[in-house]
Amino acid sequence: MSNSYRVAILGATGAVGTELLELLESRNFPIADLKLLASAKSVGRSLPFKGENLVVEAVSDRALENIDIVLASAGGSTSKAWAATAVAKGAVVIDNSSAFRMQADVPLIVPEVNPEAAANHKGIIANPNCTTILLTLAVWPLHQVKPVQRIVAATYQSASGAGAKAMAEVKTQTSAILEGQLPVAEVLPYPLAFNLFPHNSPLHESGYCEEELKMVNETRKIFGTEQIRITATCVRVPVLRAHSEAINLEFAEPFPAQAAREILSNAPGVKLLEDWEKNYFPMPMEASGRDEVLVGRIRQDISHPCGLELWLCGDQIRKGAALNAVQIAELLVEKNLLQPAKAYVA
Repeated sequence: MSNSYRVAILGATGAVGTELLELLESRNFPIADLKLLASAKSVGRSLPFKGENLVVEAVSDRALENIDIVLASAGGSTSKAWAATAVAKGAVVIDNSSAFRMQADVPLIVPEVNPEAAANHKGIIANPNCTTILLTLAVWPLHQVKPVQRIVAATYQSASGAGAKAMAEVKTQTSAILEGQLPVAEVLPYPLAFNLFPHNSPLHESGYCEEELKMVNETRKIFGTEQIRITATCVRVPVLRAHSEAINLEFAEPFPAQAAREILSNAPGVKLLEDWEKNYFPMPMEASGRDEVLVGRIRQDISHPCGLELWLCGDQIRKGAALNAVQIAELLVEKNLLQPAKAYVA
């Protein structure tokens, strides 16, 4: 006998929503009933799940009744509009938007880093930003051995971070340029094919964009300390899927590169990938579709005796969003952190 749960995916037809659906099936999450919810324009579409075609419904009060877990990937405004309703009806909401991440009473969780925070939820758990998830997976195991004092991050973010329409736009722009035509930008503010530009999220008065500040604030919250000095520069690059990050870490004392390799080679959710003779290290093309974050090119920072450099690539849609959300749901089930009265017995 095992418990199974009533699950709803809010934003089921988006890039992250369809990935959530695939992961629930491939990881055999214990589902008694599954609802696909979306906006009115997607109602009536059907998506495959375990040999059946499930029809997308409009999100509503009624649709959220008798649900145990809501996996939300429909954007911050939608989450703010419906999360409280879902919680009031007895569900736990795992939200992929930025709506609740920095709210003091909402846990912000990467299961390999701070699973204990899940016990403090009050009905809503936030999924961190994609770049933050990839960063913390690689840095946390090192931080556990020698606390990191400063993080300098530069990200190289793929079109997938802006959704399926942005990915399609890059393909169209590439074809246009190769045919001698001017590329048209409609989803992103500027052409991304054969180009790159600083991340297009809103700029703060500090000169940092919203995406960069997410990395700073979310990493501190997940690590449980405000003492780490963090700075980030986020850039859009002409890659379809999977983000990359160049990370510089500063410690109070030297951290040998070989010791870091040994730690990361055994770290959960991470795969060490290095071949120094071939100059072969993680690439977004190889990270796409994979659960693990690929980490490599670990080396001593020649400008600082206590500095360490590393490079990583991770699938933004998968571990950077959908997989992390499903892992949180699995954590809730494993630790019995859902309301027991809400569980079916199959």
